[in-house]
Amino acid sequence: MSEPARHAVATDQLDTGSLALFVGFAASQLVQEQLAEQGFGDLRFSHGYVFQHLVDDARPTVGELAAKLDMTQQGASKAVVELERLGYVERVPDPGDARARRVVLTARGRAAVAAARQARSTLDDRLAARFGADRLAEHRALLAQLLDELGGTTDVRRRGVRPPA
Repeated sequence: MSEPARHAVATDQLDTGSLALFVGFAASQLVQEQLAEQGFGDLRFSHGYVFQHLVDDARPTVGELAAKLDMTQQGASKAVVELERLGYVERVPDPGDARARRVVLTARGRAAVAAARQARSTLDDRLAARFGADRLAEHRALLAQLLDELGGTTDVRRRGVRPPA
């Protein structure tokens, strides 16, 4: 059996959701590899859930972060402590409340975000070169429509994607 046919047999048995999930996992793995090559090999996929709430100069407290991630304050604090230890975030005083501390990206954190964005752009360029820009755009549009149909668009737009339960 030829290589494409062997792959078709395996993937044609997958439902749409699983296939999209596995494509996402494969793409994320490639991005992770690119990040590692640029010195960010200590970042994990799960860190992205925290990062989405820190880009665009957002400055949540650990409690606000916990609520946005739908997790306990202890769990959010653990994630922040890990990212602090790795040098991606820091806690700074809240200018309006001396008792509160805000979580912000460090220069290393901002560099990691930029590197991840570049890695995803490079992957998109690779896929467009392989499959054609129009065809890729058509499939991206379909995936966006599927996301909307299944109720996920709002969370993505407001950077409110939560870790799987």
